Amino acid sequence: MEGLDLNYFYSLLNYTYPDYYDNETSAPCNETVPGFNSLGLTITYIIVFVLSFVGNGVVVYVVCFMKKGRASTDTYLMHLAIADLLFTLTLPFWAVDAYYGWIFGTFPCKLLSGFQEASVYSGVFLLACISVDRHFAIVRATRAMSSYRTLVKVVCCIVWSVAGLLSLPVAIHRESLHAADYGRYICYENLTGESSDQWRVGVRIVRHTVGFFLPLLVMAFCYGWTVLTLCRAQNQQKHKAMRVILAVVVAFVLCWLPYNITILIDTLMKGGSLKVESCETRYRVVAIFSVTQVLAFMHCAVNPVLYAFIGEKFRNELLSALYKHGLISKRLQMAYRTGSVNSAGSIRSRLTSASTN
Repeated sequence: MEGLDLNYFYSLLNYTYPDYYDNETSAPCNETVPGFNSLGLTITYIIVFVLSFVGNGVVVYVVCFMKKGRASTDTYLMHLAIADLLFTLTLPFWAVDAYYGWIFGTFPCKLLSGFQEASVYSGVFLLACISVDRHFAIVRATRAMSSYRTLVKVVCCIVWSVAGLLSLPVAIHRESLHAADYGRYICYENLTGESSDQWRVGVRIVRHTVGFFLPLLVMAFCYGWTVLTLCRAQNQQKHKAMRVILAVVVAFVLCWLPYNITILIDTLMKGGSLKVESCETRYRVVAIFSVTQVLAFMHCAVNPVLYAFIGEKFRNELLSALYKHGLISKRLQMAYRTGSVNSAGSIRSRLTSASTN
């Protein structure tokens, strides 16, 4: 899951690049995409902010409310929700930036860019951890031991540490700069010299490999094996578990794969591997980038639905938490409470019984 390079987005939408020329007129290409550089982006950021803040906030609330029945996957889900919340909290600033320009100065530019980058890296790493965790819980039938819970906490600490280190280069180089062609201040990487393009290409390569394709391979392997195991096991929960797993993989791919492919194409164009024949080709890449980035934004709001809200265990825990804090009545809790609480342990026991029959 490559980091959402908002500043690169502004450079695509609002600048004329002297290194891309129309073959017929020999004039620089104008890459402005109407509707994506101000009000449209601002509204999108606000909508995603509200949905993601509410959804991920509820996830953190419910998982923290769990005392005895918290599984390893629940811990990963809580950290994933925290990562999405961290990214979500930066959206109001980018919403203002999209309409008025960057009015907050250099330090917030560095801080928010670092938060954004770290949250995206940690989010995709945690998704990979969840896939590995479910693989061991279902395929390997690993029991939830106290030492394993300690390992989960250690893994989460490592994930956040690595994500923080990977976000440092972006946070260090970003500053509040006045762009004459743009007519306002922007939060952008202040790189000069002949190596600036190589630096940006190198950062993109790291994002593509470490921040998307490698975690995607891990998820494809783990979820693929898990689905095969569930197909062979004769139990009542296998179809429901398969739907959740397929929804997770499909949503991740649909939200992030188009965006990463578009960035990869643009990287190859800037590196000279792909030749730009006309301004129309360049314009199409920018337009596709505008759409795919909005789609990628939506993933942080979709995560709570995919990983929590469709699960019986989460719904029951949410109802219990609301009842304990006096927000709903006992009658309402029992009316909407589902029959059984599904967890990795229950699925594991069903698979074990199915294999012995």
